[in-house]
Amino acid sequence: MPARPTIRAWHPPVAGVSEVLHAHFPEHAYPSHTHGTWTLLLVDTGTVRYDLDRHQHGALGDRVTLLPPHVAHDGRSVEATGFRKRVVYLDEGVLDVARIGAAVDRPGWADPALRGAVHRLHGALQRVGEELEAEVRLELVVDGLRQRLDGASTPAVVRRDPPLAHRLRELLDAAVVEGLSLPVAARALGAHPTHLVRAFGAEFAIPPHRYLTGRRLDRARRLLLSGERAADVAVAVGFHDQAHLTRHFRRLLGVTPTAYARSAQ
Repeated sequence: MPARPTIRAWHPPVAGVSEVLHAHFPEHAYPSHTHGTWTLLLVDTGTVRYDLDRHQHGALGDRVTLLPPHVAHDGRSVEATGFRKRVVYLDEGVLDVARIGAAVDRPGWADPALRGAVHRLHGALQRVGEELEAEVRLELVVDGLRQRLDGASTPAVVRRDPPLAHRLRELLDAAVVEGLSLPVAARALGAHPTHLVRAFGAEFAIPPHRYLTGRRLDRARRLLLSGERAADVAVAVGFHDQAHLTRHFRRLLGVTPTAYARSAQ
């Protein structure tokens, strides 16, 4: 009996991301087709051989592959055991269509830094309540893709902008509970999202999403010590639910919110 594929596909609430797909295909081969999106691909096990615009390429574990929109490609496993892959389908407008030609000429890179950034983006896209982190990580990934498609040999120099970074921190402080999306912040401050993220990190040595989480945890600690239930505290300070609060609380303090509250009794 043929081995059955396993897939998980979803549409996260993150601007610029059309779809995410995680899949294991023991036998499946894709016929030639096109997408209206950029296909950002990681292969975790196995090797995928594919033709892009009638030229043969390979995607394997050490590479980041980017297939451009509206260009025909197929896909098939090299190994008999098939392949596992993770894909983020990026809206066509996320990257300038003028870069399609560069993506056809060179649709992938053996780049550990970029692969790590895409891996972290997948992690954020899987977690409920981490939209700001996903937006920040997406912006950094897209910026990395732009640089590589443009042939940059070294990362772009981060331009410091302390006034902008402090204005973003003020917006985050004013939206601790309800949260703040990166596109909204960028429009409010009249800045490109990439510059906004990099300026904040250069000034405060922490990304915007982690700063916001820290402010929420500060509030959570005070409420827990005053006797509030962890489930109520989670919602009150802006987390999705108690599990969401617990995950971040343990990461920062090494204990659960309940254990932290009991320590004061």
